[in-house]
Amino acid sequence: MSSGPIRKSALFVIGTLAACFSAAFVVQTNRDGYKDTPILPGQKWHVHDSDRPYPKEVDPGNKPGAAPSDAIVLFDGKDLSKFCQFENGTEVAPKWKLKNGTIEIVGGTGNLYTKEKFGDCQLHIEWQEAPDIEGFGQGRGNSGVFLMSRYEIQVLDSYRAPTYADGQAGAIYGQWPPMVNPQRKPGQWQTYDIIFEAPRFEGKTVLSPAYVTLFFNGVMVHNHEKLNGLSAHRAVLPYDFSGPEERLYLQDHGPKHPVHYRNIWIRKIPGYDKG
Repeated sequence: MSSGPIRKSALFVIGTLAACFSAAFVVQTNRDGYKDTPILPGQKWHVHDSDRPYPKEVDPGNKPGAAPSDAIVLFDGKDLSKFCQFENGTEVAPKWKLKNGTIEIVGGTGNLYTKEKFGDCQLHIEWQEAPDIEGFGQGRGNSGVFLMSRYEIQVLDSYRAPTYADGQAGAIYGQWPPMVNPQRKPGQWQTYDIIFEAPRFEGKTVLSPAYVTLFFNGVMVHNHEKLNGLSAHRAVLPYDFSGPEERLYLQDHGPKHPVHYRNIWIRKIPGYDKG
């Protein structure tokens, strides 16, 4: 039997597949879009602008809570190299403990500061109270996450343990209680996912305030909430001038509050159209 027809059929199939592949390749690599559409309000781009830059690709991590590829990992259970403390205004090595892949507060040694400074950011942090915790109100594992060293998200055992509402876990301390209380029992790990927008200043004039969005154990408890000013105990304080980025710190509230932290990472929010 002649192989001619078979060869012709095979060549036809190969040619068809090549044409399809070529067409698919063109569709995938050619950018569509328009330059004859209206300009978007407050932007420089046309609607569906063909020249607008694509967002940078980011690997989201292999499981919930894992650091994405563009995150700065502040603590992964191995060392405290991204942190410091201060003695008499001088930066010193941390005295908080590295214990079983977690950070344990050593009460009385001072707050734990990041070496790097941050402004607008996405912060993931996990924390744990002792399973046999005792005490009342603000005495139950008190600590805090201080954004820009000024604005506190409260850390505390508030699982069926009453205190003043704007001082319980998940509160923007002294300003806004969480909308709901999704806290797990003491001894279980709690998770904060914080979106923070830093205040803007012109000189010492506040052009725009700070804003916080907080997911507490996956539940939104603050939705782009405006901050009144600095966090304070029994006081209302205005903003003070700060740079666009300042250190993050974890609060040492004294020797009776041995809170643990783990899996801390942060992303500087790049803004739109950065490519």
